[in-house]
Amino acid sequence: MEHLSSVPPRQGLVIFLNGTSSSGKSSIAAELLPLLDEPYFYLPVDAFHAMRSSNPIPPDELATVLHRTWRGFHRAVAGMAAAGNNVIVDHVFSAQWRLRDCLSVLVPQDVVLVGVRCPAEELERRERERGDRPVGLAAAQSEQVHAHGIYDIECDTAELTARECAVRIKEFLPGRPRPTAFERLRDAR
Repeated sequence: MEHLSSVPPRQGLVIFLNGTSSSGKSSIAAELLPLLDEPYFYLPVDAFHAMRSSNPIPPDELATVLHRTWRGFHRAVAGMAAAGNNVIVDHVFSAQWRLRDCLSVLVPQDVVLVGVRCPAEELERRERERGDRPVGLAAAQSEQVHAHGIYDIECDTAELTARECAVRIKEFLPGRPRPTAFERLRDAR
């Protein structure tokens, strides 16, 4: 049996799905996982929030707790990739600091930034159908989520199914151009 110390180090690839709430990120990730040729871990930010104890958080501490959760999430993704694991991330850049923090902890050349877009009318329809978030949340997030304006690849989930988006992303990976969107965003800072 081979010793783990003899496994050559490598940086994992991060497929970063950024879009508003209800835009279809988790549906794309679910379709993408079985399509990819190598093992990938799916790390949605919502899973990190779900891991928190159910003890009530005082309102004056909520912002701090959420901020620490997101920072920890970014570092967990970076740690998984640094250990050589491929990762699919489902996140919302609804605040500028989240993108800046990700740019500071992830290896930019190993991130594929995917813009997941969907028209406001369809987002609202999905929110009403789901019933687990306020109608209008996605529309309120939309401008900030995509404010940085640079992606490696984009998908519109009103025009393509989650499966079609996943296929487009998979087909994009082998010839992804350099500099990556994360490299260009980091250099623009």
